[in-house]
Amino acid sequence: MSVNFNLPNGREVTIETGKLATQADGSVVVKCGKTMLFCSAVSSTSVREGQSFFPLSVDYQEKFAAAGRIPGNFFRREARLNDYEILISRLVDRAIRPLFPKGYMFDTQIIINLISLDEEVMPDALAGLAASAALTCSNIPFEGPISECRVARINGEYVINPDRSQLANADLDLIVAADKGNIMMVEGEGKEVEEKAILEALKAGHEAIRTMCDAQLRLKEMVGDKATTREVEIHEIDADILSYVEKSIKSEILRVASSASDKATRKDSFKEVKDNFKEVALAEKGEEWMTENKEDVSAAYDKVQKKLIRNMMLDEKKRLDGRAFDQVRPIWTEVDYLPSAHGSAIFNRGETQSLTSLTLGTKTDQAMVDIAHSNSYDNFILHYNFPAFSVGETKPMRGPGRREVGHANLAGRSIRQVLPDDMTHTIRLVSDILESNGSSSMATVCAGSLALMDGGVQIKRPVAGIAMGMVAEGGRIAILSDILGDEDALGDMDFKVTGTSKGITACQMDIKIDGLPYEQLEQALEQARVGRLHILGEMNKTLSEPREDIKPHAPRIVKLIIEKSYIGAVIGPGGKIIQELQELTGTNINIDEIDGKGHVSIASSDKAAIEDAVARIKKITFTPEVGEVYEGTVKTIMPYGVFVGFEGGRDGLLHVSEMSHSRIDSVEDEFNEGDKVKFKIVDIDERTGKLRLSRKAIMPRADGTIPTDEELEEERKAAKSRGRERRNDDRGDRGDRRGGGGRRGGRDRDRD
Repeated sequence: MSVNFNLPNGREVTIETGKLATQADGSVVVKCGKTMLFCSAVSSTSVREGQSFFPLSVDYQEKFAAAGRIPGNFFRREARLNDYEILISRLVDRAIRPLFPKGYMFDTQIIINLISLDEEVMPDALAGLAASAALTCSNIPFEGPISECRVARINGEYVINPDRSQLANADLDLIVAADKGNIMMVEGEGKEVEEKAILEALKAGHEAIRTMCDAQLRLKEMVGDKATTREVEIHEIDADILSYVEKSIKSEILRVASSASDKATRKDSFKEVKDNFKEVALAEKGEEWMTENKEDVSAAYDKVQKKLIRNMMLDEKKRLDGRAFDQVRPIWTEVDYLPSAHGSAIFNRGETQSLTSLTLGTKTDQAMVDIAHSNSYDNFILHYNFPAFSVGETKPMRGPGRREVGHANLAGRSIRQVLPDDMTHTIRLVSDILESNGSSSMATVCAGSLALMDGGVQIKRPVAGIAMGMVAEGGRIAILSDILGDEDALGDMDFKVTGTSKGITACQMDIKIDGLPYEQLEQALEQARVGRLHILGEMNKTLSEPREDIKPHAPRIVKLIIEKSYIGAVIGPGGKIIQELQELTGTNINIDEIDGKGHVSIASSDKAAIEDAVARIKKITFTPEVGEVYEGTVKTIMPYGVFVGFEGGRDGLLHVSEMSHSRIDSVEDEFNEGDKVKFKIVDIDERTGKLRLSRKAIMPRADGTIPTDEELEEERKAAKSRGRERRNDDRGDRGDRRGGGGRRGGRDRDRD
């Protein structure tokens, strides 16, 4: 069974089910061009004892055979998910998670595999469609369908799921997830675009997604009974328990919520309220009632607390820390905090703090990106660490999780837009979150921008980020700037926006409710713009532009461009020459062939060592140029001039006529072998490569002036003309002499 539909760009998409993995609850293959995604959906029919959250896992993995490649890792097989796969898994997870019934606690797993790859059809834009279609064709409770698509603005036009090659010309690139009625998730980047562009892209993407949802509904009808949602009992909290809990804690919860206290105080106060409630409830209801209704009472407490705080914010226009809805927490920043790093910054906003370090490396430090599409290298790396102590907790250190990967990607794509176009170094930023109370990924953006400027990286403009939130209930809406961690958990939207004073560089949005109007999104974007400019202003008080130079202990990199024919000469047989150069100079040297030229990078923290390496490479690759001035040594003296040797083992003729503005009768009187002489190259024979040199081109004349190239050329032409005239005269004289003798001989013969 299959259904088809066309994307706005004319590409056909096919969704097929019933052929592969029929024992899964739902399975589909989504095909566009040669790209094919297989997706399975399975949900357990029983709940694990004590399960208190929805155990959903989404895993996107690419089979390297899909692109005719063998993995580049040691094992030569697909292993744990790489960062790229984790990011796509997160995109799908964030889109579908809110659409399972509240209280659904059945273990659910979505597996998406890339099984065939078209060079031009990007699979990440189809992963959400595959997951939703598999769920829609199953009996798993799911309030879909939904879909995802890519929206790119290319040459001013919004293009849905553009070809990979087209993205090079895009100034906005978003992944949008939605159902037929509502936008649910957005993630993407832009080249400092205006807020209006984001809204227009969302509208274009939503229109395309409606077509994708209709196709899934058609497929569901074809599947028939197998797609009938299974009967699932969702436990509801008893209304009497909810009423009792609310009556018992309302006044105390509101007292703490409106106290405008800091995170630690507020946390302790809420804990005290909960402990007191348990004691009172135990006394009033008895131990048997508390034991019997333990889970309901705990769930009711959390639900009532959330409801009370949300209503307080909407009714009284109060936030947990006492700020106005559009107010940003106090900010302080510091740069050059780490003396040994190549750049560093602390960004502190409220109770969220990032310490970010900058390391500048060479080409050998680039990160290898091994995905099915290609094996490539990236010279910009951003890592984000979120240790448990940042929130006052303990937790085993197991390396970065999906959250760390996602936050690093958002911060990295935010900063990447302002990196210099001619970046010579490999750049690594590491953000260590030392305190966290919301918006730690946005603190990473701000600290990263400051660290780059502190390290002398010539970014185009500083970048800042702000996390927006929203609380909506019964037609009342509060849009919150710079949300706290508690407000993120309480709210209905998490909207992160990063950018410069000129425009947006990245955004990430998750909406947890239905029916958010575009007008409210527009308001959130405008409020985010104002907040972002405020944060940039605070950052500028510490450092507003990059330092003029990198740190003295950071590696300096000089780039040379040489002719392709010299690449082998610099490398040498088996790399012998380049290895000797590195050993002699103490530098790191790399050569790439780009656009038919050799691009040589020389790196060292020692400026003199770089200069030495540059001089040695220039000697190997020396190419003389007409019009340039050089110094050489007289090698051979001839009656008509001298041959001069100079750098790169080259030599040329300095003709007697080019030695001086005055006549030189004897070359031997003017030069000796071994003399140093400065000259300008005035001509290179295209056929033979012979060089013609001139000393008088750089010598002052009697009146103190230096002749121009045009004047010298006129002199040479005049000299050639005079030379031709003399030669003609000489030939005439010889002819006259020959003719006279002949006539005399003739007359003599006549006389005879």
